[in-house]
Amino acid sequence: MITKSPKRPLPRQAALIVNAHSRKGEALFAEAKEKLEEAGIDLLAAHAVKNPALMEETVGKAIADGAPMVIVGGGDGSMSSTVDQFVGKDCVFAVLPLGTANSFARTLGLPLDLDGAIAAIANGRRRRVDLGMIDQDYFVNAASLGLSPMIGRTVPHKLKRYLGRIGYLLWAIKCSVGFRAFRLIIDDGQQERRLWSTEVRILNGPFHGGVELSDHADVDSGEIVVQAVVGRSKPRLAWDWYAKFVKLRDRDAHTQEWHGKAFTITTRPRQRISIDGEVLAKTPVVARIAAGAVDVAVPANP
Repeated sequence: MITKSPKRPLPRQAALIVNAHSRKGEALFAEAKEKLEEAGIDLLAAHAVKNPALMEETVGKAIADGAPMVIVGGGDGSMSSTVDQFVGKDCVFAVLPLGTANSFARTLGLPLDLDGAIAAIANGRRRRVDLGMIDQDYFVNAASLGLSPMIGRTVPHKLKRYLGRIGYLLWAIKCSVGFRAFRLIIDDGQQERRLWSTEVRILNGPFHGGVELSDHADVDSGEIVVQAVVGRSKPRLAWDWYAKFVKLRDRDAHTQEWHGKAFTITTRPRQRISIDGEVLAKTPVVARIAAGAVDVAVPANP
């Protein structure tokens, strides 16, 4: 396990960078800025970024300008697209959960309401956490292949913005009509496994899509978890999501998990890969862990 670092307090100075395109980003930016200042955080800069493609550049500039902590507001895609900038830097990554699923915030034990998240940033502590990697791309929470990338690539932004996780569910039903199972080849360097699968989740933390999918993945375990829904049945995939959503006792009946430092993942046919909700890669890939990669802000009493 990666040790925590309680002796260094969270900085009192920070930059605030909010993805105004996220589900609640534009509506809550001004309120977040005001409440952070009221909580005693000295904001060196504050930006509501209307073009999500500029989030990484804006965060990188804030770090280069010397901000000891950067508060990123948005969903899991915003966190994943900016976290690379923190690797190897003495800058705390703080999260304002303003997206749809907010899986990374759930993993960190952060409150999902604005006041609670700000309280964690103002009065919390540092925690050193792992990041996942798909080839050279860091991610905070989860990557997936199968039905999820099809949903992420095609879901209308307004459906996601106004209906949240229910919107994802409705779109998933639509996408499942033309979806087909695939052959999965997973190799940890010692053993190669081949099986049919309808979805593969590559987990740095337990949550994906706001649903707790694994009892074994955590952000300070030093290992990546690969979880596959086995077989060719689409109803089985739907049941797996339902069982995990409502936390049935036998919710893991149709999945297999592997734990380790790195896996080579190949599929036939090739599959697109969604990385924290954004479709950014395609098999074959190497999935691995970057242990103890960044400092994050978490509540003082998890």
